[in-house]
Order: sequence, then structure tokens, then C-alpha cells
Amino acid sequence: MTVSPAVSLPRPTAGTEPCPDRPNVTELRLSAFAGHRRARFTLGPLTLFTGPSGSGKSRALQAYAALARLGGGVELHEVFPDPPACVPEGARPDAQRRRGFRIGCTADGPEGPVRLDVAVQAEPELRIVGERLTSGDLVLLETALRDPARRTVQAAWHTAGSSPVTRGPLPDDRLGTALLPLRVSGRTDGQRRVLAAAEQMVVALRSVFTCDPSPRRMRAPVPPGAGRLLPGCGNLAEVLLRTRAECGRRHALLTEAVAVGCTGRVVDLLAEPLRDGTVRALVDRGNGVRTPLNLLGDGELRYLALALVLLTGPGVLEVDPVGEVPAALQTLTVLADGLDRGLDRRQARELLRLAVRTSARGHVRLVGAVSDVSRAAEVDGVTVVDLSP
Repeated sequence: MTVSPAVSLPRPTAGTEPCPDRPNVTELRLSAFAGHRRARFTLGPLTLFTGPSGSGKSRALQAYAALARLGGGVELHEVFPDPPACVPEGARPDAQRRRGFRIGCTADGPEGPVRLDVAVQAEPELRIVGERLTSGDLVLLETALRDPARRTVQAAWHTAGSSPVTRGPLPDDRLGTALLPLRVSGRTDGQRRVLAAAEQMVVALRSVFTCDPSPRRMRAPVPPGAGRLLPGCGNLAEVLLRTRAECGRRHALLTEAVAVGCTGRVVDLLAEPLRDGTVRALVDRGNGVRTPLNLLGDGELRYLALALVLLTGPGVLEVDPVGEVPAALQTLTVLADGLDRGLDRRQARELLRLAVRTSARGHVRLVGAVSDVSRAAEVDGVTVVDLSP
């Protein structure tokens, strides 16, 4: 376990560096967001935020999830339904009654570290008022609000052709970085560098699955669907029906993991259609004994769902696929607030060990928030961000 402070974190320890061919978010910056100011968090393959209630664990994951949605092209009002809640506590409005917040991240990949910083005005109107995409000392994209009466920002992106930059308007309710492929032609080396950096950032941000299993929803039979696991994992039964038929090896690994983390004997995980057209999930105990999932404890259900997420990957999860990038060059990042909620010590330890094994292959990363960091001390390969005062 690597324990790091919340500010000015060191780089991950040797052996935990991301694969350079797969874009990954390796740093989260909350310059001014809710209770965070001038905060920088280094993110390894498996990172846990810890600290007392109210220390900002959930807020850090909220900011990461917000950047991920913006990278996927979601409009600002959908990402921040309550923008004043994101403004730093005690922040005073300026002469125009404006208040806001600033967040950002760094994505490592084939283009090296690429930084994205976004300034959002929360009041009186929600809008992006500034954005900067940089690579080293080179500013690749920069936007600024010039005319508050217009719903656009003035953008300038690196060209390195007959003119050093190209200027044009961009909407103030979307992330400019995600829009660059529609605006930059790629005719010059400078433009191609801008496009490559923007693609690296967008791929890193879009490959995120926010997961918070709800045991109550997981207990009931569900109608058949697309077989893609939802963030609340309420459709786990239909996903098990699919994985058992299509992903035999991964299903076997899931069964082994569940056998370690759940009480009693576990031979297999099953899903069966019912007469009313719904699907229910069961635990096969062997010798003809099958336990419906509604009889399992909350901790067992959360453990099962999180293990399924770690072992299946984006093909079985409700994530925004980056179709133009080969799956071998993508890494799924799982965001899990309250990762250890309802889990006993054994379940939490085994889940972290499973996360370490899956992240070691470079295809899955996990960023979670936990209440009890002592459980991480039993597992090597965990980076802990302690937000305690």
C-alpha cells in the first residue's frame, strides 16, 4: 500500500505506471471545487480516497465523473444539475455577481502527459468560461468568455502553419476539447498534434464507469434487456444470463471470486428465465441446492456486483464506447464511491486483491472512496489518498 497526502502527490511507485499505449487519467485537480482548494491527487491503477465524513471523498469522485461526462459530449446542465453546490464554500461573487469553480485532470498516453483545466461559472448562469488543453509548455487549446451576452466562448487552437493559432467561437455549454475533431482540419503538424492530444484526453475520460450497486434493486427479477450492466447493478440477473453464455472464462473467474467473498459453498452463478418473462439470479450451492439472490445479504450482493464489474470490462457495462479506438488500446476506469459500504473485512480485502490483479493487466483501473482504509493495508499495490485534516 502506498499512502499519499492530498496535495502535491508523488508519482505512482515503480511498477504501477500506466501502459503508454492506453490513455489514462493520472492526476485529478480541484483548484476550486466544493470544499477543495488547490488540491492535486495522483491516481494510480488502484486509488482509494479516505478520510472522515465531510472530508471531500465523494466530491473528488464527483469531479472526476463530471469531467468524464463532459469528455463524452454531455451538456453542462446535465453534468451539474446543482451548480451552486460545487462552488467553494465561502466564495464571494464578483462585481457582476458571478461565482464558479475550477476542475481539471492530466491524461497520460502516447502523446505524453496532456493537461485539461476547465473554469465553470455557476452563477448567475451556468456556462464554461475558460478551458485550456496543454502539452508540456505548449497551449494546444484555450478558450475565454469575451461577450457575456453571447452563449459562446472565443477559442484559439495551435496551428503552427502560416499563422500560429486559429480562432473561432465554441459553445459555452460543452467541453471544447471534445469538439476539436469537428473544428480542426489536421492539415498542419501543429493541428495534428492538437487532434492527437484531444483524442487522448477524450478517450481517457470517456472510458469511465461510475458504479454504486444497490442491493435492493438487485434482489428482484428483471425483464430481459441489452445485457449491459447499469451503474446501480439492478439488472445484474440479466447480465449474468449473458456472461454465463458468452464469457465462460470470465464467468468462471467471477464464480471463484464470489466463492471467496460470500458465505457458504458457491459452485456456480446462474440466471434463469421465469414464466412471466423476467430473469432471476441464483447461487448454485451444489447437490441441487440453489439460493436466489434475494436471500443474500447486502454485503454479499455489493461484493458480487463489484467483482462482476472488475472482471467483465466495458463490453458488458453501460459505458460510452470509444468505437474509433481499438478495445486493446482502451482502459476502463471504475469509479466507486462507498466502495467498502456494507462489506465485511474479508470481502473488502478480497475485492481489493481482485482489483489489483485486474489492474495489473492494464485494462481496468479503480478509483474508490472508502471509510476504513485499514483494509487496504493488507493488500499491496493500493495508492491511498488520505483527506484527513
